Amino acid sequence: MSTTDHADHSRRDFLYIATGAVGGVGAVLTAWPFISQMNPDASVLALASIEVDLAPIKEGQAVTIKWRGNPVIIRNRTKKEVEDADAVKLEDLKDPVARSAVAKEGDPATDANRVVKGHENFIVMMGVCTHLGCVPDGNSPLREYALVEGTAKTGGWFCPCHGSQYDTSGRIRKGPAPENLAVPPYKFLTDSKIQIG
Repeated sequence: MSTTDHADHSRRDFLYIATGAVGGVGAVLTAWPFISQMNPDASVLALASIEVDLAPIKEGQAVTIKWRGNPVIIRNRTKKEVEDADAVKLEDLKDPVARSAVAKEGDPATDANRVVKGHENFIVMMGVCTHLGCVPDGNSPLREYALVEGTAKTGGWFCPCHGSQYDTSGRIRKGPAPENLAVPPYKFLTDSKIQIG
């Protein structure tokens, strides 16, 4: 092979590689607008996390806020509500999994795994019934209901659509709902302010 043939062969290889590289860059630049439009818009990103001031929520009161388009229930539970939630035995629960972003995945549904340590009076959970997506009510006259045959408990949430009943920790106790109300990711920024998301 002569030096001229070698130079032509090298030049041809370079042209193939350069053409392929320019074509690849062109394909990426052409596809980028289509890929970029799939990203969430600014309004969605703004709702990725929100801060909530808990100071106005007095003991025994609950508020429902909106996060990522879904209702989130925040309740400042009374001492009795916390005690009732702590006293529940795991074997009595319909769904034994915590379903809590503040605990490890698959942890048992103890009240401690559904709240942040040191702030046990505040329960933060998604206000979406796990049966058909209704919003459970915690302030209706039906707040006293029979959780277990022959006993009555006060507190918790009742889904009026199909009768699902959740205890003061948001765990399903009776009715068609298959799972506990989910606890979203949240953390305390101060003693009276949380960040959800």
